[in-house]
Amino acid sequence: MGKFKDHSYDQKVFIPVSFSDQVLPGTFEYTLNHVVDNELDLSVFHDRFKNDENGAPAYDPAILLKIILYAYSRGIVSSREIARLCRENVVCMALSADSHPHFTTIANFISTMDKEIAPLITQILSVCYANHVIGGNMFAIDGCKITSNCSKEWSGTKGELFKKAKKIDESIRYLLTKHREADKNTYNESQEEKEKASIEKLKAKSQKIREWLSENDEKLGVQGKPIKSNITDNESAKMSSSHGVIQGYNGIAAVDEKHQLIVWAEAFGDSTESQHFPDILAGIKTNFSDIGASDDIFDEAVVTADSGFHSNKNMQLILENDITAFVADNQFRKRDVRFDSAQEHKKKRVENWKPVKGKKYFSADEFTYDERCGRLICPAGFAMRVKCRNLQSSGYTGVAYIGERKNCRSCSLRSRCIRKATTAARQVMKLDGVCGDWKISYTEQMKRIFDKPESRSIYSKRMGTVEPVFGNIRSTLGLDRFTLRSKKKVNVQWLLFCMVHNIGKIQKYSKA
Repeated sequence: MGKFKDHSYDQKVFIPVSFSDQVLPGTFEYTLNHVVDNELDLSVFHDRFKNDENGAPAYDPAILLKIILYAYSRGIVSSREIARLCRENVVCMALSADSHPHFTTIANFISTMDKEIAPLITQILSVCYANHVIGGNMFAIDGCKITSNCSKEWSGTKGELFKKAKKIDESIRYLLTKHREADKNTYNESQEEKEKASIEKLKAKSQKIREWLSENDEKLGVQGKPIKSNITDNESAKMSSSHGVIQGYNGIAAVDEKHQLIVWAEAFGDSTESQHFPDILAGIKTNFSDIGASDDIFDEAVVTADSGFHSNKNMQLILENDITAFVADNQFRKRDVRFDSAQEHKKKRVENWKPVKGKKYFSADEFTYDERCGRLICPAGFAMRVKCRNLQSSGYTGVAYIGERKNCRSCSLRSRCIRKATTAARQVMKLDGVCGDWKISYTEQMKRIFDKPESRSIYSKRMGTVEPVFGNIRSTLGLDRFTLRSKKKVNVQWLLFCMVHNIGKIQKYSKA
């Protein structure tokens, strides 16, 4: 048997440490250290300090920014854990020059940098542009829904929250009544103590709801109707995501195709992405103008976005400003011949399951035109008369036909032709061409642009551009939940993670 040298992990050794030697070239922390010290103008933080003549010296914003971004790159978002890194992690000690800021200092710095974060993002983009990390040819826009630091159980309209408070009060009355009856009889003391504690908790919940209802107004949606508020963080929203229904924020980002660099980002407390589309385009244009890349980047770049950003108003904005954009609608797959066989590949149903019997109605294609009599013939063999010869619908021209009432009423195929019993006769539209003078909707115009083979080819790059970015932020960097509350603070945290992502791209692709 071989002999090995003794070793022990319990021993302690005093080692001379040079902080500059701990930050190794080629690593993320080396790039972070270089960018913060040499590329960023941190004078934007100077206005928050008023200790030129009096007061204790403050921690350098460069130090705080380095340790926060380094911690975020390791998936650590807790200010207490970040403060612990400064004491125990050699790399973090090197980045902070052995500074030990208190966790409250770190937390306050993050939550109050909403005014300074935007200039920092622009400066990072400037570094990326100078090092040829930005392509500027195609931008993919999408949103990533992330849980917030509040429970969806505290969500509801004012009416729903009021009902919830009433139910809690009823539970309290039930427990109190139970206690009065128990006083007359023998009762388990331990159970009584538990119920007393439950009463106190329920009273606190009821009081919390009623205080919030008295101090806050109803939250209204895009259509002016009441939507669910949240007592803990009312700027967050209840939204559907790939992880189910969550209470959270939608982190939207515009990503450059070349190296998946984030060129614009912001977190919103709603799931209606389409209403933010004009702000996104304006933000991208402003960022590229500020870094000196282009006065109007949309003269050169293409924009792609999924169906969540599709609306007639947004399509009007694109087309009237001559922006080359391909925005999918919610029916774009059904118009793609490549999806004709999609049903074959879907999960097979259970063998014992029987589908609900439904009616199959005759489509317009099953009504044939008889050239001899010049009339449309229905599947039952009856001739239909012309209702309108110059029909214009969705930018197309055609002819509208309607059946004779006497034929439709007694027709043996009526159940397969007419859906409603109150409908007297079947109507059919036969479209024959595009209307020359008819002004089609902006949505329809985008559909026609989108359905071109070259357009769909460009759009196919969207998912491979933006989705890996969200995968990196959520899985690799570990942002699976916002730890702050309110839109302002959550947006800062979202942008800090976007900065970490972009600095990683500088590390990987910069030639300098």
